[in-house]
Amino acid sequence: MMRKIIKCLNTVIIFDSTLDEFLVSYSNGMYVGYTIDFEQSLNINNIFNRATVCTSMQIQPDVLFGAVMGLLSAALYAGSVVVYRSQAEEMSAIQVSATKMWTALPVMAFLVVIGLAPDLLTLTQPIVLILALSIILGAVIGDTVYLVSQERIGVSYAFPIAMSFPITTYFLTVFFLGEPLLLSRLMGVVITVLGVIVISREQEFSEDETKPKLDLFGILLAIITSLLYAVGTTILQVGVTDVDPISANFVRVLAGSIAFIPLVGYGLHVDVKRPSKQNIKIVMVAAFFGMAIGSILFVTSVKFAGAAVMSVMSSTAPLFAVPISVFYLKERLTRLAGVGIIATVVGIILVVMAF
Repeated sequence: MMRKIIKCLNTVIIFDSTLDEFLVSYSNGMYVGYTIDFEQSLNINNIFNRATVCTSMQIQPDVLFGAVMGLLSAALYAGSVVVYRSQAEEMSAIQVSATKMWTALPVMAFLVVIGLAPDLLTLTQPIVLILALSIILGAVIGDTVYLVSQERIGVSYAFPIAMSFPITTYFLTVFFLGEPLLLSRLMGVVITVLGVIVISREQEFSEDETKPKLDLFGILLAIITSLLYAVGTTILQVGVTDVDPISANFVRVLAGSIAFIPLVGYGLHVDVKRPSKQNIKIVMVAAFFGMAIGSILFVTSVKFAGAAVMSVMSSTAPLFAVPISVFYLKERLTRLAGVGIIATVVGIILVVMAF
């Protein structure tokens, strides 16, 4: 068997004489659609000796599918957040977060029981650890640190810093996972983040002006939140590469559910809020869509589109809150918010159609 390899535009092209065809493997392991241009001859020696082989990169079906899953996840998250906020007077943030996780766990267990998690029993210990760590860093520690930061410096400062995590995620995937550094994708990430920040600042983030704004510790916590989100999403890409989304998400939700037990136990001694059964039911319904289904879409998006693309999609949740504000709450769409929407959409297009 003759096998020759050449790299072209961050793509590995392998010619296998036994198959008489070209096999193309992108650097993140996903299949890529391509065309091969023979500059002068169809002779295989000319192809490699003169390096006249190249690929014409198009929109990758896997990335497009993953991006759509990511946007759906962000939309469900945005809708559920509206419900969570409506219960904020009766439930603490940790109580809401734990209820979300514990609502998703039986849903994931049901999907496992009916046979939708074929890879679960074959998972190795390192993969289980990576999957568990990905949600503990993000949804458990990251969210908790963010809430403390928000209390110290306010949402208008904490949110933009924390939501810069797609930029960090992109560089982490480039340096540690071998993703190609594409300027168009980097530009798309930055534009999307800026657009999301503009939209979020135009929405109902009312601040108590007596709160200290230049709290260095609060700013540090927001930066740590961004890093935790970025690292959690990046290592998820490693953990889910050869694992089906249901198996991966079951491990994540199980680990997150266990991690919240001591947090809730501690909260019982210091938290004065005691939610009613009605409050819990309302949060559980929202969590079914936002956490149970949304987390499956999140993992699916990371698997197919990669951590960098998914981090951008997940940060767009404020974009989906705009229709709710305009059509349901009858709020006026400001010109600046419109600019933010346009920037976010343009950024998403650049991320998906990276060239």
